[in-house]
Amino acid sequence: MNIAEKKMVELLREMKELYNVVEIKTEFESEAARLNEVMRLKDVVEKAGLGLVIKTGGPEAIRDLYDACIVGVTGIVAPMVESAYALKKYLGAIEKFVPHDLKHYIKFAVNIETIQAHKNFDEMLALKGAERLSRITLGRVDMVGSLGMGRDDINRDEILEIARAMFKKAKAKGFETTMGGGIAKEAIPFIKKLVAEKLLDRYETRKVVFQIPARFDEALVEEAIIKANAFELLWLENKRNYYAGITGEDDGRIGMLEKRVGNIS
Repeated sequence: MNIAEKKMVELLREMKELYNVVEIKTEFESEAARLNEVMRLKDVVEKAGLGLVIKTGGPEAIRDLYDACIVGVTGIVAPMVESAYALKKYLGAIEKFVPHDLKHYIKFAVNIETIQAHKNFDEMLALKGAERLSRITLGRVDMVGSLGMGRDDINRDEILEIARAMFKKAKAKGFETTMGGGIAKEAIPFIKKLVAEKLLDRYETRKVVFQIPARFDEALVEEAIIKANAFELLWLENKRNYYAGITGEDDGRIGMLEKRVGNIS
């Protein structure tokens, strides 16, 4: 474990104690995380006493399910689940490819992140086997994109009403609820309204998942989001430094071979 990773561990321990951090997240989807990166992150997360969630590349990304099980995650999220059929495929993949004992340990979730998925949500919840899921996540950035809006529109009342409707239905079925997408200080009033109605259990930045505390403190939540950004920055800087080192490790050998090849030609 290098110096940057040790700093990450200390930061995560602080965030766990002060800001209700429960899990760290990585993605085979939008991040295109490589397996070696996920393993390094798992090491950091374990030392901080937190869980690791992986977002797969899609509802039936079977190789991603295999890799998640190998790593030893606490949660798996399938993105872009837009219909009952897509959910059926995801649930079928879980049943077939996730070992039986891990099914009782891993929390499975789906991202509802388009207006089409929102329209099909009742049908998804009614699907046989949907109880295998533990959590429902609203992805706000893709939701506004599917409505033809921009990222700056994620805190509009229209999106809040979608969140309310979705989370009320999810709660009625016994699911935990999570919200992500554009989680910055500007999102705090949006989060606060859902918390006041007892509709939101967790919120997440790109990398960090927070449990809603018993007492919602706006100033503390703003601090938490800044700390989450600091963690992500540390992670990305460490990743950049790792690959930068790799790019130059064979320069000497390449130079020598280029001279040899040049002499032959």
